[in-house]
Amino acid sequence: MADYATIRATGAYLPPHEITNAQLKQDLLKFYPNPEMAAAISDALDKFEISTGITRRFWSADDQCTSDIALPACKQALERAGKKPEDVDLIILGTDSPDAITPATSTNLQHKLGAENAGSFDVGCACASFPTVLQAGMALMSSNEYLKTVLCVGAYGMHKLTHPHDPFRFIVGDGAGAAVLGRSNKPGFVSGVFKADGSFWDRQGIFAGGTLEPASEKALKDGRLRCTSPGRYPPDINFETWPKLVRTVAERGHFNLKDIDLIIFTQVRKPTIVDVMKVLELPMEKTFTIMEEQGYTGSACVPMALDAAIQAGHAKPGSDALVVLMASGVGGNFATCAFRMG
Repeated sequence: MADYATIRATGAYLPPHEITNAQLKQDLLKFYPNPEMAAAISDALDKFEISTGITRRFWSADDQCTSDIALPACKQALERAGKKPEDVDLIILGTDSPDAITPATSTNLQHKLGAENAGSFDVGCACASFPTVLQAGMALMSSNEYLKTVLCVGAYGMHKLTHPHDPFRFIVGDGAGAAVLGRSNKPGFVSGVFKADGSFWDRQGIFAGGTLEPASEKALKDGRLRCTSPGRYPPDINFETWPKLVRTVAERGHFNLKDIDLIIFTQVRKPTIVDVMKVLELPMEKTFTIMEEQGYTGSACVPMALDAAIQAGHAKPGSDALVVLMASGVGGNFATCAFRMG
């Protein structure tokens, strides 16, 4: 019996509206008629471009919600895997820009996809969601023989939830990535690590609209129904944390760092990825970045980067390549996993 799970195919989707840095800067500066303020904002956005490497992003249409963004990525992954929607047994969706607070966005996606035989659930650990989703899918398949096909998804529609005046909008792009898990005679999952530091919980987020502060006219007026950044994260938090977790996942998986064929990081700041690869003593050829052309796609950036790497010829399904995903998100969430593309 095939007791293990492995990735059979991946897919990705970018929504239709391309927004360049020049366009976004022009739009943001409209809100700052004061010449001195406008100059300061312009300078800040130029620094954002240098520090992140981001030159453009893609935003969803007005009538697209997160499940709509996820749908094309899922269809593409299923088509590449030779599967139909009715073959899917379970959908696991990672996002922090859901269609609604409740019910789960994955149920809306399940209906739109026509996956009539599938169950579903959401994972909400922000941009650390996809390695968590993938590990959950692989573990459930290993423990439940009736799960033959599991669809793992990361989707992000955050641009609608950011304030038009917020410089954070400069890096945000929408998008989705998906992976189809199928059964295998060889272990796909190798090892995983989770870490959280809730002391960062209040640094960035959408803090109204839940039970902490239900939606109200005041919350709307004050902008707390959109993503805000009341505090700052330590600038080196990813640089300090990522290498530790990658080394831990290697130790738990009994492999050497040099054995890694492909490592994908959260696509938020390219210079950090370059620095971390130096610390790990891995060549840049072993990683892949998409934020330069696609922006920061949050919960979706890791599966989107994984798909882009695969389409570029890296770590194709069936190659037995060793892949590591290293993701971090708001709230102080981190998740790492290693698996083989068996």
